[in-house]
Amino acid sequence: MIERTRKGENALLVQPYPPGPQDASLLEEFTELARSAGATVVGAVTARVERGSPSHYIGSGKVEEVLSACDATDADVVLFNHALSPVQERNLEKALGRRVVDRTGLILDIFAQRAASHEGKLQVELAQLKHLSARLVRGSAAGLDSQRGGSIGLRGPGETRLETDRRLLQKRRETLEARLEKVEAQRSQMRRARVRNAIPRVALVGYTNAGKSTLFNALTGAGVYAADKLFATLDPTVRRMQGAGSTVVLSDTVGFVRDLPHELVAAFRSTLSEARDADLLLHVVDASDEHRDERMHQVDEVLRDIGAGEVPQLLIFNKIDRLEDGSARHDVPAQGPERLWLSARTGEGLERLRDSLLTRFADRRLQAELRLGAGEGRLRARLHDLDAVREEAADEAGWRLSVDLPLAVAERLALEAGGHALAPLLVAPTAPTYNSDD
Repeated sequence: MIERTRKGENALLVQPYPPGPQDASLLEEFTELARSAGATVVGAVTARVERGSPSHYIGSGKVEEVLSACDATDADVVLFNHALSPVQERNLEKALGRRVVDRTGLILDIFAQRAASHEGKLQVELAQLKHLSARLVRGSAAGLDSQRGGSIGLRGPGETRLETDRRLLQKRRETLEARLEKVEAQRSQMRRARVRNAIPRVALVGYTNAGKSTLFNALTGAGVYAADKLFATLDPTVRRMQGAGSTVVLSDTVGFVRDLPHELVAAFRSTLSEARDADLLLHVVDASDEHRDERMHQVDEVLRDIGAGEVPQLLIFNKIDRLEDGSARHDVPAQGPERLWLSARTGEGLERLRDSLLTRFADRRLQAELRLGAGEGRLRARLHDLDAVREEAADEAGWRLSVDLPLAVAERLALEAGGHALAPLLVAPTAPTYNSDD
């Protein structure tokens, strides 16, 4: 097997196609993936594959064609837009004399470059180790000298270097999994705190490079890194958006892509859980993408895979500034989710989205006049802790408070006070007002 060195980044792409018409978008997206990884694409070879060869995935004739293309373009690495088995990858490297990286390995490499937080780096390293463990092969010039325990100075438990490396990899995986469990526990506590406070949670999801981070920044002023490249951001970011007496928690999530490697879906479970646990998904779509319907379908498939398929959606058609007749509007179809057309870059249609979000969750709040007796100071303190008191007046009997708080919190406080409804806490049964269209 050749030594896996990184002497250059000139990449030759191999795009397999099933029998039938070729989908040009497959190669276009894979080219963008390669460029996002830092490679210079020097050529591409397409291959019709009905059933992949167990040894090389592509046929022997196509292997020769790829080799000739590598020599002609001086390619250093060959990128396959398909998952390869460890045997296929090793055989291709031997036949081509160059590094071979499949689609999963390429996406893992991009993720390794993009991860910025401690959690993100742990998740990427864990996914890489899982991918590498099946591909771990140690070459040996002498054959038997990799067996420890038989040579002077190397006597030991009889463990090969390959077995030692695998054991070390497994130990590192266990360490990473333990660390991620702690990080996930902390993130779960934060999510539970948001649930306890009944703050509506909205997650931005969508195909990678649809403009989620740009939209997130426009709504919250978070300053999350955004660029015109695939997987520009990986780490989930959570910010509050307030206005009109309503508060919403927005979270930006990793972009989806077709055939997202299972290793990444498993490793990024905490990131993806922001979508699974949300009250509403903002499904951001690149309105200028000619393949947007297919992209939307692929995102929906990933959402179903992570258990978020039943979460309500609001479709956001972004980048209308790239359309000839693009204009901000709000569509309410007879079936399916509502649709908002906007441009996060120019701000056109942004206020409509912000008002829609705040209004949507306003009906989950209670605005009421409460009469609390002198012995109900603990409940008064709780209301102040929740920042729910808008006005307050004290008299001999206790306090009269004007409150604005999530309805679920108000109901829980009423139960804690010994009642089964809000009525025992209200000045009069008609006092509460609900921001609702019902």
